[in-house]
Amino acid sequence: MVRIIDARDHGWWIVSHEQKLWLPGGELPHGQAGNFDLVGQSALHIGEWQGEPVWMIRQNRRQEMGSVRQVIDQDVGLFQLAGRGVQLAEFYRSHQFCGYCGHTMHPSKTEWAMLCDHCRERYYPQIAPCIIVAIRRDDAILLAQHTRHRNGIYTVLAGFVEVGETLEQAVAREVMEESGIKVKNLRYVTSQPWPFPQSLMTAFMAEYDSGDIHIDPKELLDAGWYRYDDLPLLPPPGTVARRLIEDTVAMCRAEYE
Repeated sequence: MVRIIDARDHGWWIVSHEQKLWLPGGELPHGQAGNFDLVGQSALHIGEWQGEPVWMIRQNRRQEMGSVRQVIDQDVGLFQLAGRGVQLAEFYRSHQFCGYCGHTMHPSKTEWAMLCDHCRERYYPQIAPCIIVAIRRDDAILLAQHTRHRNGIYTVLAGFVEVGETLEQAVAREVMEESGIKVKNLRYVTSQPWPFPQSLMTAFMAEYDSGDIHIDPKELLDAGWYRYDDLPLLPPPGTVARRLIEDTVAMCRAEYE
């Protein structure tokens, strides 16, 4: 799976270090390896995009290192491959030594895993399941400004699934903890790999059941019901949050226009 890059190699280049992505000129590198001074680097083939290989290289370019969020406006397939590369780079970086016996580990040649020659333990990249839910009340949707978002964006509620919990239970708990309301008629919509840092978002739509909004100030700066045709600043297109909001708006328009 790993090869040394030569001047003839081409494709998309995911050059990552410590969850950062190399973005020369603000763009994902694409083209011949020699154009980006990548010849001689060890690379992992992590997929194909539009008939061309996608390579992951673990390297700190120091200059022009950014976040995967900067390529979120790319086609969803390419964005997911970029996220995969960043997550794999971090996985290999953080699993150089075995957590059981402390010995040095090496990458598997057949799968995305790290192997310990001493105790034979095998490690795989871990994915944290999350829920994200759009809640509708008549012609309005519940939107909130999260403490981690300082750019004025309002979005739907989300949170991590806890040990021993179903996805449905996680939705009910997170909504209650963050906003103080109860929901009903939960419906699964879709899922999205989310490399911030190693998550899988499972998206739902739900209806308001009862309760008044009482936000958790540790999680939210503000929250409220917004009519479908009078919305605040929203997450960018390509995110599952934006899809949930747009789907809810479409449902409201079908009923109220």
